[in-house]
Amino acid sequence: MPIPTSTIIAGTMNWGDWGKKYNTAAIQNLIETCLSEKIYAFDHADIYGGYTTEADFGKAWAEMKLDREQVGFITKCGIKMISDNRNYSIKHYDYSKEHIISSVENSLRNLQTDYIDVLLLHRPSPLLQTEVVAEAISELKISGKIVHFGLSNFTPSQTDLIRKYTAVTYNQIQFSATHLDPMLNGELDYMQLHGIKPMAWNPLGAFYKEAIPQTIRLKELLKKLALKYNLPEDLLLLAWVLKHPAQIKPVVGTTSVERIKTFHKLNGFELELEDWFAIWTESIGTKIP
Repeated sequence: MPIPTSTIIAGTMNWGDWGKKYNTAAIQNLIETCLSEKIYAFDHADIYGGYTTEADFGKAWAEMKLDREQVGFITKCGIKMISDNRNYSIKHYDYSKEHIISSVENSLRNLQTDYIDVLLLHRPSPLLQTEVVAEAISELKISGKIVHFGLSNFTPSQTDLIRKYTAVTYNQIQFSATHLDPMLNGELDYMQLHGIKPMAWNPLGAFYKEAIPQTIRLKELLKKLALKYNLPEDLLLLAWVLKHPAQIKPVVGTTSVERIKTFHKLNGFELELEDWFAIWTESIGTKIP
């Protein structure tokens, strides 16, 4: 069963201590706004906010007393980072059976829910043992603690290692008009071939973050396209991602209620073919191959 979702997935990384430090009421306002805009999936990770954001979200969610089956909770595990809330001496990855299961159980407590819709392994580790991961995922599925399993930032060959022992339904990767690699190196082809649903983190890429030749070129083009379509530049960049036939779901980490209220404009919208290729062309700064 697919997770309840929509065109956009709401990324929560910056809702808590790593970003706006929103209180319970502000988080509830963000959740309500997402739901009103038919955004039903919320992306988490155990480490967000130094291991605090899941619990902040969960407290806000529990007080709202809404229908859990109408939303999808995504979370990630595997990174152990230095934090005031953890006694680790160095950042590292842990994909032992015990850690995967305990991470999920901790996320369930933090999010105040009985199940996780999608569990993702956050980053690939050279020491990952696929049989061990498969055992953990099998137990978690049988117990009903997770529904779907996937990966985050895994290459096709790394995914194949996992798929040898357990099904992979999702992979969350970096993809945007300024980060084109997955479209060109076979990653998105691989996911389409094997029925793996891609999510894209940082789907706006470097557009608003860096003043480099690539983004300068794109900004000149996007100004024209914004006038043509009467849409803001960020929505056009998301529309560029959405047009790919892999049916990528952008994970948008905005903390702005006003921006969330614009996302419905993407429903039914599609960039014209030549404009999609124009964005690719300006991104690479030359004619496409």
